[in-house]
Amino acid sequence: MADRVRSERLKGTWLRRDGARSDLAKRILPRGIYGRAALILVLPIVTLLLVVSVMFLQRHFEGVTRQMTASMAQEIALVARRIERAEGTETAGLAGESIAAPLGLTLRLPDPDAAEADARKFYDLSGRVVIEELRAEIPQIRAVDLTTDYKRVAITMIGPFGPYSLGFERKRVSASNPHQLLVLMAVTAMLMSGIAIIFLRNQLRPIKRLATAAEEYGRGRVVPYRIGGAAEVRSAGAAFLDMRNRIERSNEQRKLMLSGISHDLRTPLTRLKLGLSMMSPDLPPDEADLVAMESDIAEMTHMVEAFLDFARDEAQDGPPQRLPALPFVRALVGDAQRAGQAVSLSRIEGDETAAATFRPDTLRRAVENLIGNAVRYGSLAEVDAILGARSFVIAVEDDGPGIPEDRRDEAMRPFTRLDPARNRDQVHGGAGLGLSIAADVARAHGGQLRLGRGALLGGLRAEIVLPR
Repeated sequence: MADRVRSERLKGTWLRRDGARSDLAKRILPRGIYGRAALILVLPIVTLLLVVSVMFLQRHFEGVTRQMTASMAQEIALVARRIERAEGTETAGLAGESIAAPLGLTLRLPDPDAAEADARKFYDLSGRVVIEELRAEIPQIRAVDLTTDYKRVAITMIGPFGPYSLGFERKRVSASNPHQLLVLMAVTAMLMSGIAIIFLRNQLRPIKRLATAAEEYGRGRVVPYRIGGAAEVRSAGAAFLDMRNRIERSNEQRKLMLSGISHDLRTPLTRLKLGLSMMSPDLPPDEADLVAMESDIAEMTHMVEAFLDFARDEAQDGPPQRLPALPFVRALVGDAQRAGQAVSLSRIEGDETAAATFRPDTLRRAVENLIGNAVRYGSLAEVDAILGARSFVIAVEDDGPGIPEDRRDEAMRPFTRLDPARNRDQVHGGAGLGLSIAADVARAHGGQLRLGRGALLGGLRAEIVLPR
């Protein structure tokens, strides 16, 4: 039990530490997408500059410094051998000077002020290499001074006639500092970073516009939004516009449904109230009045069921399936014929075994609505099915009066029967939802519903065009 409690405490401590580190990272890192993107862009450039400067440049100039110092060490060793072979101090000085002067070395023999220990500044990285290489090549060296004059090297040598010093210019053993290269790299990096940041700002501007449009729409305001930016941003913008249009269309249809219900139910309700008010409790009701009231009740039931079906279709959005397309159309036409509808399959094109992606239930309801409208407003209907390489087309044509071209968009709106007074036609019936349901189903599949004049029967031709 004690071990379990201890384990829980340790686990809680780790969780608190992880949470503290996470909160610290959130406070340090930029919160905006622009700052984070700029950090992602600038951080690799700075890291690359550091790696190149420290690893490549330093190692490269270190190798060059070793080679130059080794060559200089041979010249110093030559002077040291001449001095060691001399018989006296004067002779040693003259012999050493005769060699040192042509080689560009300054000789002081003897040198009572010669350094006794190595000296270099802490930031002089190449100086460390110079001292190591000189000591490895010349064992007589007592000290190497790189601090008295940063442009020269002073070496204290141990000779037979006492300590002496040799001096020469620093540039003979150290490669030139890569200031120009480093400055060029830094300037180029800043220039390219500035260009990249400007480009990044232009790329992020469409994201900000999309965020603004979404935020304003969440507050109930519709602001203009134009798709732009990279492909991913354009895809997100198109999805947002499609979502906004669907929500607006759903709100509009909801308003139309409420107004349609209130308008269409008012007439039969008024007739029912009038019929009930004219009945007398002392006399039995007239048979004709009962039949009329039953007809009104059936009419209201039909309207309510149509409205509920429309709302149910709006709420249902099952996953699409990949099914054989042409056999699906054949089955639809066969079911309509068994139901007594005057419909036939006039033309079918495409591979019988090929498949298309669609929602079978919603597409069946859409086609059944088109067939129902065709046989309601005409005497017969014909169905065409075309399965192409990129699209799947189902067309229903009738021999009815058709729809005028200037009113076809209006006909696809819900609860529209092209009747300004919205009087229900006792012959044709319907709630004005057939074309609207078919159009919504086509849009939900990424396609469209097209209305036109039929070339074969002369009536309305409705085509559901779906992408494969």
